[in-house]
Amino acid sequence: MSLGRHRYVRAAALAASIACATAVAAAAAPSKIVFCAPGSPGTTLEAQGAMDAFAAAAAATAGLPAGALGATYEPLEDAGLARLRAPDAATAVVSLPFFLKHEKALALRAELQPVPQGSAGLERWSLVLKKGRGATAAALEGYTILSSAGFSPGFVRGPALGAWGRLPASVRIVQSTAVLSALRRAAAGEPVAVLLDGAQAAALPNLPLASELEVVARSPSLPVGIVATVDRRMPPAQWAKLRAALQALPSDAAGAEALAGIRMSRFEAVDANALSAARRAYAEAPR
Repeated sequence: MSLGRHRYVRAAALAASIACATAVAAAAAPSKIVFCAPGSPGTTLEAQGAMDAFAAAAAATAGLPAGALGATYEPLEDAGLARLRAPDAATAVVSLPFFLKHEKALALRAELQPVPQGSAGLERWSLVLKKGRGATAAALEGYTILSSAGFSPGFVRGPALGAWGRLPASVRIVQSTAVLSALRRAAAGEPVAVLLDGAQAAALPNLPLASELEVVARSPSLPVGIVATVDRRMPPAQWAKLRAALQALPSDAAGAEALAGIRMSRFEAVDANALSAARRAYAEAPR
């Protein structure tokens, strides 16, 4: 064998060895479930214990090896985007505004929808104004809409409020998690409207300032969130096991406890009609 041929064989063997080692390492690396709902409370660190318990319960129910699955929570949009772009992020559990805004860029494929404790898989968003300020979209000329969904103006103008009417171009849409402060500003007569999610709207009648406010618009019923695969990073057979496990968690004591730790009651099939309508409204909304 010539020296050139010998070097070629050695190089090929080394390349094969590296490829094998890389494949083994990739197989051993845990797949991550990334939770992201911008505007939700808590920090990544605070949530990690509940995330670990959830991942362990889901892996056990799916029959996956210990440590094969991990989970993390990102409360901010940019951090969630960065985490979902990482190669180990195979599954996303995200709010509907986040999903619609980043579905194409992240190659998200909707598979299930989460059902929060004490709620349903669908919710209606509500727009709140000071009483008597007007009941048409045109009345919001010069207003600011504050909402946890404010990071996605397309969601606010489309799925949330598009059926009510076209918002004036002068309307500013701002993300805010300070709901009580925003409602106080609206009640005080500032040119502020507050867009509330289902849980926030349910709590509105119990607030002392509720008598000074009114709901002027409600969205159609929309998914609370979406469970999606990310860029087909998880092998189909493994995802089939995980999908079935997520839906089976409530029937197992450890699974039910893990769900309670993340304030969920179950995962169910996506409401295809509601999601399709939300996609259409988002696509048609002005940016």
